Amino acid sequence: MENMQYAEELVREYLVFRGFTNTLQAFETELCTDIGKGFQVNKILDLIFAVYIPKFQAEKLVGLFSFFKQCFSSWSETVVLDTLSKLEGSILQCYIVHALQSGRKDKVVEFFGMNGNDRLLKSYDWIPWFAIPYLKNPSLDPQFRVYFSKEWYEALRLSVRNFFSEIFNGTRLPALLKISSEKNTISRLKKDNKHLNLKLSQLQALLEEKEVQSGQSKRSMGATTSSTTSSGVDDENLHLSTSSEEQCAPATAHLSKRELSEECSATEPAQIIASRVKSSSGHDLFSASTLHASYSGVDDTAPRFYGSHFIENGRDVLREEEFPEVSAEFQETFLGHTSPITRCQFSASGNNIASASVDGTVRIWTYDSSISASRNATIYCGAEIMSLDWECKSDRLLLIGTADGGIKAWNVDAKRVVCDLNTTEAFPSVLDLKCSPVEPIFVSAASSRRLGSNSIDSLGYASLTVWNMKTWKAMTVLPLGEDPPAITSLCFNHNGKILAASATDGMIHMFDMSAGLQITGWPAHDTAISSLLFGPDETSIFSLGSDGKIFEWSLQNQGHVLWSRTCSRFSDHETSKYCRHEMALEANGRQLLVTSGSVRAPIYQVRGHSNGLRTLPHSAAITTVDWHPSLPIFLTGSADNSVRVTSIL
Repeated sequence: MENMQYAEELVREYLVFRGFTNTLQAFETELCTDIGKGFQVNKILDLIFAVYIPKFQAEKLVGLFSFFKQCFSSWSETVVLDTLSKLEGSILQCYIVHALQSGRKDKVVEFFGMNGNDRLLKSYDWIPWFAIPYLKNPSLDPQFRVYFSKEWYEALRLSVRNFFSEIFNGTRLPALLKISSEKNTISRLKKDNKHLNLKLSQLQALLEEKEVQSGQSKRSMGATTSSTTSSGVDDENLHLSTSSEEQCAPATAHLSKRELSEECSATEPAQIIASRVKSSSGHDLFSASTLHASYSGVDDTAPRFYGSHFIENGRDVLREEEFPEVSAEFQETFLGHTSPITRCQFSASGNNIASASVDGTVRIWTYDSSISASRNATIYCGAEIMSLDWECKSDRLLLIGTADGGIKAWNVDAKRVVCDLNTTEAFPSVLDLKCSPVEPIFVSAASSRRLGSNSIDSLGYASLTVWNMKTWKAMTVLPLGEDPPAITSLCFNHNGKILAASATDGMIHMFDMSAGLQITGWPAHDTAISSLLFGPDETSIFSLGSDGKIFEWSLQNQGHVLWSRTCSRFSDHETSKYCRHEMALEANGRQLLVTSGSVRAPIYQVRGHSNGLRTLPHSAAITTVDWHPSLPIFLTGSADNSVRVTSIL
């Protein structure tokens, strides 16, 4: 309510401008007797416990609660009014106790004379209180002893403070009170815009400088080529052939002379041919068959390895370890968890974040101080959290899937579980949940075994169930055949008519939701698929295998790979014991963020964009990731118990 005074000044200015002097006088009078104290909790507490009760102003005390009931009468949640009524009763009981302790039994009799009938109509619990002024020593009576204790009084003050704090923080402000915050927001945006324009000017100047340098380099190379040509073509061929053999010799010492002469031909002198090329860390990058396929034209888009670089479509592509660090505009760290993070996800609007940890808790929070914290909550599920998903439309429901077959629906406004579902005993582990972007339904992927310390490939069989979010009942089970391998990841297309599902046998399944039938499927990986995402234009789909291989598959030419990467160097078997490898796609589909066994996660530039980026470091492995639905902001959850929100330039 920090903008209240600014709004009042605007009202005064408007009334003076229009000449509404009588209205202005009435407005000033009302402000002087503001019974709600500007909705400031401390002032309301002082009014109740330091003025009305000590000065025996029972009539004003009752009037104060009548005022608040009128203020909150438009609220749809009846629990608010019920709680307010209970607090009113307790405060009136505190008034009676204070009057008796002060030796003013006459004030108690006077109170019941004015409000006795109203109290009886609201609750029969007040019947014994009518006898309290006639008891010799009510503080020793077993029925009233607790009300005379200091602990009860302190607990009442704390309850009143918490109630009004929660109510006022969650109250929807009128548009007039938002003017000040919107003014500050516009000012901040103008400042950001000015900063971005300056950055753009700098980049344009740098680009022009690079273009000039590039032109000079081309002219220099042209002059060198002319000079070399005049010295004789035969000498050049001899030099290239010799250097090619020298280059290939260390990597092909075990090949026969015939193989050497065939593989190290002068037509491709700069390409290193080996039975297996390894990085400095010892991980396999490309086999000889892969390289040979790229030379023979089987896959012209496949990346090629040149020393410490890849070559893709004629461009140098750095390895993940050499990716530059992201330029962060800001980074916020959430430290509310006490164990490694397993899941984190933005809400559909991006205003709220849900994060889950190994200890079975889910926390809802926000990174933006301008957004109300009224939805912040901690949910204790009593079992390992396997999956999270926000409802796409209202942004009010969060679905939580657990390892004991439970599916909880949490209402972030009411701050309570509105439905607690259970899968069948045969499928106790809810590996993934996905809400339809259009219909009030969601799909659960459950497996017959838990993830635990076993491999993702050992999750048993699958069950795909479609649930109605109005009746909270199962509608149908999608067909997967006999003893189907576990489904690990789900995703809907934009209109909710197509559901994609990935399995532990490396298959991708596509379902028609209107018919409830599988329409196609293909083998995508040699290992289990741990994550699946539709591309931004929905003409492709991304899949991430448990071995770290990423493929972008064409949906127009089924089975054709449009783009691929291997992030196996970032896979970690230790972190996979409590989470699955995961990826997240930026809203425009150009950047792909992947979980990592390292303290940094790679951000790949998809297709036409060559080199990627690296996230800022955590202090342990990055176990879960997500992108903001519309802004260049991403989430990283880590085994160091923290979740970070990073905005990049």
